[in-house]
Amino acid sequence: MSDAESSTTTTDPGSGAATATPEPGLHQVQPPPHLAEDEHGPHPTDAQYIRIAVFLAVVTAVEVALYYLKLQRTASNSLLLVFALVKGSFVALYFMHLKFDNRLLRRLFLGGFILAVFVYMAYLTTLGVFVK
Repeated sequence: MSDAESSTTTTDPGSGAATATPEPGLHQVQPPPHLAEDEHGPHPTDAQYIRIAVFLAVVTAVEVALYYLKLQRTASNSLLLVFALVKGSFVALYFMHLKFDNRLLRRLFLGGFILAVFVYMAYLTTLGVFVK
């Protein structure tokens, strides 16, 4: 048996079965990287989650009211798009914990989010949504 495969055999007094345990320093289990506390900032408290949920509910109520106000089509659609972006950002940042995650993941999300906004805007423009 090589040094890398060395292990100690012990006998369990209750069952009499022999079990092999690795030598100290070999095959040590490392905690997953997402459990390291020094990489994450403090997470929101329950009260903060409730405030964020109330904020999202208020923005949703404003969106519904905006639909019934019958504003000019361009203004209404633009405001609804902005509110959707705000709500999507809050959900991703707080409820999906992106705000407290690695900076690289936030940047990847932001890059994809900006690309999606431009693609969506281009598509809506081709449909004539922003034209009177």
